[in-house]
Amino acid sequence: MKKLLENKLIRLRATEPEDLEVLYSWENDTEMWKNGINVAPFSRFTIRQYLIDSKQDIYTDRQLRLMVELKERGEAIGTVDLYDFDPLHRRAGVGILIDKRFREQGYGLQALKLLEAYTFDFLNLHQLYAFIPASNTISIQLFTKAGFIKAGSLKEWLSAGDSFDDVQVMQSVRTE
Repeated sequence: MKKLLENKLIRLRATEPEDLEVLYSWENDTEMWKNGINVAPFSRFTIRQYLIDSKQDIYTDRQLRLMVELKERGEAIGTVDLYDFDPLHRRAGVGILIDKRFREQGYGLQALKLLEAYTFDFLNLHQLYAFIPASNTISIQLFTKAGFIKAGSLKEWLSAGDSFDDVQVMQSVRTE
């Protein structure tokens, strides 16, 4: 029987208190801030509180973070996030982070496909979307490979110091 949140190489799993240090390092990687909404470091206390307070229930929290884990080694190599969950319109935003050491090995694509199957087949969502900085061509390529299509762009959406970056809106709509 096929398991819902895993394939031969990776699994998507709930966050655990043991993930504190790896989440701390990823959330405080200033190179990544331009791709998200972070503008300041996160403390270990803040991340610990998130791990404690999260119900891991998308209907309660309106978001869900899952760790991307290598099955063979039990090592967390990234996260996938569902955010802005809207049960009425059956949609959610998607974010993904794969640790630098594990990029360009197909894990991001596998994680997105597992997340899509979970959201469409189990949560019965109708669509997923992502806001990706236009300058993040690697992420745009990843989402395109995963079957997301460009649904539009938002001009000068993200501040990049003295300039602004456009955002590509990528979307995956469930086909019945």
